[in-house]
Amino acid sequence: MRGTSANDARIRAVIGWDVRNWARALPFWQRQIDLHRPRRALAIGERGGGLSLWLATQGIQVVCTDLGSSFERARELHERYGVSDLVTYEELDATAIARPDQSFDLVVFKSVIGALRTKERQEQAIGEMHRVLRPNGLLLFAENLVGSRLHAQMRSRFVPWEQAWRYIRLREVRELLAVFDTLELKTWGVVGLLGRTERQRDLLGRIDSLASPRVPPAWRYILFAACLKRDG
Repeated sequence: MRGTSANDARIRAVIGWDVRNWARALPFWQRQIDLHRPRRALAIGERGGGLSLWLATQGIQVVCTDLGSSFERARELHERYGVSDLVTYEELDATAIARPDQSFDLVVFKSVIGALRTKERQEQAIGEMHRVLRPNGLLLFAENLVGSRLHAQMRSRFVPWEQAWRYIRLREVRELLAVFDTLELKTWGVVGLLGRTERQRDLLGRIDSLASPRVPPAWRYILFAACLKRDG
């Protein structure tokens, strides 16, 4: 991460965990936002409100959603950064989005569909996101990949919810996103996941800046995606 301490603090608030690696999604997504200029967005799985903050600071109206959340943390975050007037809050099930077709220019999420536990529910959620996008609308997301055997071993040892999470395999990504017309995909992260504290993950993320481009994509544990729904 580069920039002022205030900007770094905002990026930490947006990303939350393993920041150095996952924050690489932001410039990847930003190019798409600058190109398509969305005005209204749906942010899914936003208990902390991070991605909603990132969008609202760009003047985009955001519906900040989660399932079973009070949104207390999200409201406090948005008030702190002075963007509350651009954000509304709503409980929402990603597999059954209670909005009409073509309601949004943009849908975003980070680390959400793994929690849906089955391939069928993941496909259902992606289909719902596609449905509520307008023509030329974008789905931008970052999600956990299966990664390498080492990643699987570390998760089984240190991640309490590992058994309840369905990590995506790289080879199934295009099938999962087949409903979209255009895909831009990027994978990242090799050793950052191994850190037990955010300081350790930050140091390992610096190593990943050298390691990630030099290992096979199947060894990486983060997927960044930009998915376009064309006219009609």
